[in-house]
Amino acid sequence: MINMTELVKGKHFYGAVSVGERGQVVIPKEAREQFGIKKGDKLVVLGNTGRGILLVKASMLRKFAEGILRNI
Repeated sequence: MINMTELVKGKHFYGAVSVGERGQVVIPKEAREQFGIKKGDKLVVLGNTGRGILLVKASMLRKFAEGILRNI
């Protein structure tokens, strides 16, 4: 099956979203499915002034941190 969101291997474009009145955005269905994001999941919001905003599942950051802590 062809992945229509994948522009470059491992790099995806899911389209544009609008920011609502209360600052909310809807993550496109394809992105939620691909990254296993479900209702109630916690996302961490990171930012780089020059590059933009990044959303990461909190569970993934926890696994990353646990991996680092195991190796120090």
